[in-house]
Amino acid sequence: MGHDRIAKPSLADYLAVMSRAVFQAGLSWAAIDGQWDQLLRAFNDFDVQKVAGYDDGDIEQLMATPGILHSKQKIEATIKNAATIRALDKEHKGFRNYLRSLDSYDELTADLKRRFKFVGGISAYYFLYRVGEKVPPFKQWIKTVEGDHPRIEEMVGG
Repeated sequence: MGHDRIAKPSLADYLAVMSRAVFQAGLSWAAIDGQWDQLLRAFNDFDVQKVAGYDDGDIEQLMATPGILHSKQKIEATIKNAATIRALDKEHKGFRNYLRSLDSYDELTADLKRRFKFVGGISAYYFLYRVGEKVPPFKQWIKTVEGDHPRIEEMVGG
């Protein structure tokens, strides 16, 4: 999975893109790139129904899986995020409908940060960009972000 935009994302695509950003938080993108195939396998290709149903036994198994980041907080966040995607998909008769139900980029990113675990401003931009939603032009948006983030520019074709 590269960093190209996904024209017609499935629920698994939404969860995978979001989870990639969640697992990357505080680490280098390259670290997660190197683990991506193992993460896909460990999380059933980010099948939303399956991941949303994970229990303590599944969490223990993931914590013992070689080759992936062993962060209980990020694993639990991925499970909660899967359940949130599933609920919003049902409530709005499609997750994309949810993403398009808010009036502005700022409202949507605020809602994403409120509803989803480990999703901040940079990961929200990355997520929305990857799943084909409208985002502000990178060169304008990046001016609103504190710090230096060269990798995000590379990934979204800034």
